[in-house]
Amino acid sequence: MKEQFRKVGFSANSRDLLGGINSILDEYSGRGIRVTLRQLYYQLVARDIIPNQTREYSKLSILLTKARYAGIIDWDAIEDRVRIPIIPQTFRDMPHLLEVAEEAYQLDRWKKQEHYIELWTEKDAISSVISPITTTYQVPLCINRGYSSASAMYDSATRFLGQEDKSKLLLYLGDHDPSGLDMDRDIQERLKEFGVDFEFTRIGLTMDQIREHAPPPNPTKITDPRARGYIELFGNTSWEVDALRPEFLQELIEESILEYLDLEKYEAVKVQERRDILKLRKR
Repeated sequence: MKEQFRKVGFSANSRDLLGGINSILDEYSGRGIRVTLRQLYYQLVARDIIPNQTREYSKLSILLTKARYAGIIDWDAIEDRVRIPIIPQTFRDMPHLLEVAEEAYQLDRWKKQEHYIELWTEKDAISSVISPITTTYQVPLCINRGYSSASAMYDSATRFLGQEDKSKLLLYLGDHDPSGLDMDRDIQERLKEFGVDFEFTRIGLTMDQIREHAPPPNPTKITDPRARGYIELFGNTSWEVDALRPEFLQELIEESILEYLDLEKYEAVKVQERRDILKLRKR
């Protein structure tokens, strides 16, 4: 919702930029996607609306704050993934509880599948883009925020090992930079240390995707201890996975999941869910 709380003046250039910003935000809100500041920045760079410079990112942050207070930008269009309140769930009454239970009711649609899949990413910034897909297909989503902790890795290994009769697959989304690529190795070595036999697939960000989609580049951080080996292979340029278009990320994840999903078995479980809900309504 656009709500005005302050009177703010904008230059002609800023008004033109805000027009472009609103076009992008309208495009993604139509798909049910809320973008982060960084995702919006990358989309503006990719469309040659602003240059890929650190100071432009800072200017964009300031402009968006002013524009929201001025009622020009929708407050709900930009997402803050860090400051998320924890609000207890309540119900109006018992009928409301039953209504919510009916909407939430799902069986394990992967119970009779041959594969067990998890999707991991190092970037919390893209979680709101990819979680609608993983939620739809009941695929566990792990947000690592960089290298994973020992506790998180042990818990993940326990989940995988609990799927004794299934082939195990880990789909991964990460940055194409020194540490981002090294996380592939780190995840595989540490899960295997716990005895997990699984297949690891980096579905993004890859060099093929970089060549095809040309996401905005960044200079490689030479302070990264893994920079030397990375530069020898890829040069002084790196890329972030959240620079890819949100709709492409969603399509990529859905295609990757469907590659291993037996749709006939999956739909049969959904049919049983509907039968169970009808029984509940008759009580």
